[in-house]
Amino acid sequence: MHLQNNTILITGGTSGFGYGFAARFIALGNTVIITGRNAEKLRETRQKLPAVHIIQSDVRNPEDIARLYRQVTHQFPALNILINNAGEMRKLIMQQPEQATDLTREIEINLMGPIRMTEQFLPHLKRQKNAAILNVTSGIALMPMPLTPVYSASKAGLRFFTQALRVQLKNTGVKVFELVAPGSPTPLNDQFKEVDGFNPKMLMPADKIIDQALKGMKKDTYEIYPGLFKVLRYVIRFFPGAMLSFAGKMGAQQMYAQPSLNR
Repeated sequence: MHLQNNTILITGGTSGFGYGFAARFIALGNTVIITGRNAEKLRETRQKLPAVHIIQSDVRNPEDIARLYRQVTHQFPALNILINNAGEMRKLIMQQPEQATDLTREIEINLMGPIRMTEQFLPHLKRQKNAAILNVTSGIALMPMPLTPVYSASKAGLRFFTQALRVQLKNTGVKVFELVAPGSPTPLNDQFKEVDGFNPKMLMPADKIIDQALKGMKKDTYEIYPGLFKVLRYVIRFFPGAMLSFAGKMGAQQMYAQPSLNR
């Protein structure tokens, strides 16, 4: 796929992978639009990336997505790449009821958001000559992290949706990519720094993940596995129980503690 002279829409573009994608694609000579829920963070991002176009929008809200579609296709009719990147991950221990607030939030952001964005923008993308959708999933889509059960479910769901969508669109001009992202020192993972069993050495720098993603898109590699997941995906496939047990060691003191009987 050609990575120059495109018009690209990135959800969740104010930090992490979204910001990294925006910076790299602008440097390659593309027109880049980013979205985010926080207007102040959007303005701060534009100060750092003056060429970026910003639109406040929340992928949880179908009305926001409809407005975003009307605005983007009117102002940027050449739009040909959609990157579904916006995501949220929370520690959630189901035996602690006080944590179970807004329980489906990650499903709505990480799974329903990309599904609704795809539904809204797909007819427009199909009219373009060089079009693509990139969905950012996670290594956790291959194997759940017990400390983040809803996030795990949302990314596994997005992975299956992406695979099915790729089959449905095989006779169209829309390429469907998946970035199976490993853990990275982005704001998404800041909450785990004090969790028992967390190993920052396992994290892969975001810029290296973006490098691998761009190389994969350029070569039309539809499933992109940066870093350790090139090998770990096979280990997970053949030894799922052992890998799940290993993943369960992170946050074990919190997860396995007996819930308080005082209500």
